[in-house]
Amino acid sequence: MTFRVAILGAGPSGLAQLRAFEAAHCDDAESPEIVCYEKQSDWGGMWNYTWRTGLDLYGEPVHGSMYRYLWSNGPKECLEFANYSFEEHFGRPIPSYPPRAVLRDYIIGRVAKSNVRQHIRFNTAVHWVAYDESTSKFAVTVRDLNQDQLITEEFDHVIVATGHFSTPNAPYFEGLEQFPGRVLHAHDFRDACEFQGKNLLLVGSSYSAEDIGTQCHKYGAKSVTFSYRTKPMGFDWPESFAEVPLLTRVVGKTAHFKDGTSKEVDAIILCTGYRHHFPFLPNELTLTTHNRLYPEGLYKGIVSLANPKLMFLGMQDQYYTFNMFDAQAWYARDIMLGRIKLPAEQAMASDTREWVAREEQVADPFEAIDYQGAYILDLLESTDYPPFDVLAVSDIFKEWEHHKAADILGYRNKSYRSTLTGTMAPVHHTPWMDAMDDSLEAFLHGKQSKPAKVST
Repeated sequence: MTFRVAILGAGPSGLAQLRAFEAAHCDDAESPEIVCYEKQSDWGGMWNYTWRTGLDLYGEPVHGSMYRYLWSNGPKECLEFANYSFEEHFGRPIPSYPPRAVLRDYIIGRVAKSNVRQHIRFNTAVHWVAYDESTSKFAVTVRDLNQDQLITEEFDHVIVATGHFSTPNAPYFEGLEQFPGRVLHAHDFRDACEFQGKNLLLVGSSYSAEDIGTQCHKYGAKSVTFSYRTKPMGFDWPESFAEVPLLTRVVGKTAHFKDGTSKEVDAIILCTGYRHHFPFLPNELTLTTHNRLYPEGLYKGIVSLANPKLMFLGMQDQYYTFNMFDAQAWYARDIMLGRIKLPAEQAMASDTREWVAREEQVADPFEAIDYQGAYILDLLESTDYPPFDVLAVSDIFKEWEHHKAADILGYRNKSYRSTLTGTMAPVHHTPWMDAMDDSLEAFLHGKQSKPAKVST
């Protein structure tokens, strides 16, 4: 009997779900009727770049937080699809740290070889999802942005693959409304060149602060000051960088900090993270969690304990990305196809509590990497997703952490060996600090790359 599946979002997670069903179809499995709703005009999710902030041309909130000149902040060898290597896609080895355009090309390359695009309805925003207990069906209401029409359809399963990097967590600091310079959240950051010659204050001490700060330095910011809530990042920063305790107030252009120090700044960027936000879900179905390795309320980090026919992909704080989304999508697919039988409600809740408790014992990034690796291995045990060496990937992540600690501005010049092909990545033709052009063409067709030495 045919059943219907709604996939919300055509970013990496949604595309992983489409690809998982296609793989099963190739094995002559029962194929559901699939509809994937995507608010943007093209697939790729957060890897699409737009100059727009605030609202899009249809009046919908801009989904993307992508900015120009973004380069991967982790080795590509840690995120390769198990069934599609970078080497296969580009026809040759490429350096370990590609820019955004290269990563997007790789993501799209896998699905472009298939027929999954036919299932995607672009320029379609999900407005509401309701579940009818009497019919065991979801009613999904979407807005066709081109026609400005609301449409409602019924589905047996709903996969939420909308990501959690689009709704800013933007705390208030006294005096921000009178600050005469630029104030923005990282969600609205688009171009580091805007801050050339500026004294920049970044509130936050995680990956977005680290990356935006180093990028602005690369493109000519006069100084970069990080304001942290709990502890500094502690890298060996150049002289133009500083780390100070949390911002308390702003008076004119002077930022005051918790330790009593102050600094005059020209712009303030809030690198304060994002909220899990699902305005299209009713209270009884929404996922309520904060950014963590194992979200509360999800069995196997996927299945809603509130309604097992509702599933979420990519809702974790992430070391692993594309390959983890694949592992989740294959697991979700096999639940829907009946290949994996869900345990009783109490057993699912107990399993979730155990994983959450394990996460609470994680003491440092190295343990966090091992934890997420163990989570992926747990998923892979139950599916036919092509095997990949999760532990070897974990080792690369740990090597990456050491390289960042040793040289925060130069770690992207390192190379790693693919766990899929065994090939050592070549050295990029231009050191990252000197690579001002982030286009695919410049990355792939610059000066000839030279063979790398094994990272130490």
